[in-house]
Amino acid sequence: MIALYAAIALPITFNFFDFSMAQTFYSAPDTTGHFGSFGGKFIPETLIKNAADLEAEYLKAQHDPSFSAALTKLLRDYVGRPTPLYHAERLSKTLQGAQIYLKREDLCHTGAHKINNALGQVLLAQRMGKKRVIAETGAGQHGVATATVCALFDLACIVYMGEEDIRRQAPNVARMKLLGAEVRAVSSGSRTLKDATSEAIRDWMNNPEETFYIIGSVVGMHPYPMMVRDFQAIIGKETRSQIMAQAGKLPDVITACVGGGSNAVGMFYEFLQYAAQIELVGVEAAGEGLNGRHAASLTLGTPGVLHGAMTKLLQNEDGQVQEAHSISAGLDYPGVGPEHCYLQELGLVRYTSVTDSEALLALETLAKTEGIICALESAHAIHYAITRAPEMAQDAVLVVNLSGRGDKDMETIIRELAL
Repeated sequence: MIALYAAIALPITFNFFDFSMAQTFYSAPDTTGHFGSFGGKFIPETLIKNAADLEAEYLKAQHDPSFSAALTKLLRDYVGRPTPLYHAERLSKTLQGAQIYLKREDLCHTGAHKINNALGQVLLAQRMGKKRVIAETGAGQHGVATATVCALFDLACIVYMGEEDIRRQAPNVARMKLLGAEVRAVSSGSRTLKDATSEAIRDWMNNPEETFYIIGSVVGMHPYPMMVRDFQAIIGKETRSQIMAQAGKLPDVITACVGGGSNAVGMFYEFLQYAAQIELVGVEAAGEGLNGRHAASLTLGTPGVLHGAMTKLLQNEDGQVQEAHSISAGLDYPGVGPEHCYLQELGLVRYTSVTDSEALLALETLAKTEGIICALESAHAIHYAITRAPEMAQDAVLVVNLSGRGDKDMETIIRELAL
């Protein structure tokens, strides 16, 4: 299978839900949806049946070869998987340290990893006979992915998006509308991802029977954190096979940015079994600095309930959720997926943070050395790689999950870098 992954696209007989190797070492969540003390279902009574029906349908789909085959075919022929694992030779040579490899999720159809999960969930919506789909979005990439799959499957699509994110992600708003989605502006709170998620949940509560809620990250009530992780785990599966084919060894360090955390869990999950020999590093948004406005929930957050799950979040002494800040709309969230909290607690993944200015510098460096303009979210992980690689031997391997491309961020990039 290693050579197959390296050479050609996904075979139609590929078992998408074969996690046997990873689960030999690590198995979570439990049957109640908890990752240790995190996760679970903290939801109103009106949504209990919806969550139970979704979990039951997902468990059936996992054991249905036709579901896995349909998803694999779409990922191969529509999304373009497997995405390349690219050796960033100029960047590696410039830094004179570890060899840096980029997992090119920016080359997925729609420009980010979000499409992997959106396709999986829209197939579940189809199985459940749902005709109306809702979603939340911050950077707009999940909104675009959801609008895309709804157009493909002829489903009504409503995307909730904060007014602030609509302002700074105008190209993605236009893409969603072109694809036939209705974009509903959210003016409450900080007018960003947290508030868009809250509005989407209210919609689901008011329209529970006909609506399917496609959540874009490993957040929210069970089964979403587990389900989204499973749909994104293809990233790590491909990476393990590709790096063995190209470098002849497993990576020494793997890093990915963390907001809600789907791209990071998608990359890390396959490698948890090697946690004793591979350093896994999640990179949060330090924003203007950890003493100022930031979105570093794992670094400085405390346990609490947000959007249906126990997690770590930014909150004051009275338990009121505090406003998060990041230059990247996709990391601008005051909480994080519950599995990340558990992985941190177990010591399997280390988490650090990168500021707005550091992410901008990394984005510019990658563009000028490799000709790749990445998303501001991904730039946080790139900055960690740039600072870490010089400390490592030149035959060491450092893999970065490049979760998305920077087209959507050009207005912000132009303004901040005075281009």
